[in-house]
Amino acid sequence: MGQTADTLTSFATEPSLPPVGEPPIRLVVVDDDGHYCELLSNELAEHGFSVEAFPDAQSMLEAIDSVAAADLIVLNWHLPRTNGIELMRQLKRRGLTLPIVFLTNRSLISYESLALKHGAVDFIDKARGIAILVHRLRLVIPTKAPEPRREALLQVGKLSLRPRSSRVSWNDVDVELTFGEFRIVNLLVSKLGQHVSYREIYDCLHYRGFIAGSGENGYRCNVRSAIKRIRQKFEACDPEFRAIENYPSFGYIWSRG
Repeated sequence: MGQTADTLTSFATEPSLPPVGEPPIRLVVVDDDGHYCELLSNELAEHGFSVEAFPDAQSMLEAIDSVAAADLIVLNWHLPRTNGIELMRQLKRRGLTLPIVFLTNRSLISYESLALKHGAVDFIDKARGIAILVHRLRLVIPTKAPEPRREALLQVGKLSLRPRSSRVSWNDVDVELTFGEFRIVNLLVSKLGQHVSYREIYDCLHYRGFIAGSGENGYRCNVRSAIKRIRQKFEACDPEFRAIENYPSFGYIWSRG
């Protein structure tokens, strides 16, 4: 169930309307708390959002054509006769690939991890209030560009790398890397044919001098584990993948071959 009106109103902030001429961001909200949905819709309207609310998964799926025209889907975790994770699966089976955000009282890390694992782009605690919600929704869809820019493509042998969207493919097959794994590949490729140290690889994930792991050189284990995962993902596309070479006691190199 959702929050009370007093709770949400207490977090209200000054309206942040979109630029003149820009259409409102269309949200689909699925939450069985009708009072909360009404309050949320009114609050978000003040910030330039248009909200279509559904009390359960079934009513939302029955209006799938309308839902498909939205910009973003906002789900509660617990829904009548199902849950948000299962609804995500049903939407994927129907070919709907809109970004999904969980807005829920279930703030445990285990819930958040499960939601992100299944493809949610964010997980927001209802108690954070409208100001935080508006800010984080706008991060998901910051603007509606009339003409999307053509993305730069870096091609190195069988590797295709798209820095702006953090996407990688090998021999025209997408490789599903995490953002951190992408940063490692991007670093190695940017220094093509050069040896990159364990420390430099680890720093690209955090910041220079970040300390982690057990002992003075514990970060090396973290880098080895990350490289192992990256290799496994490329090898799933191509069992002959050998582009990442180890330079003993120093680091790794993305070979030119």
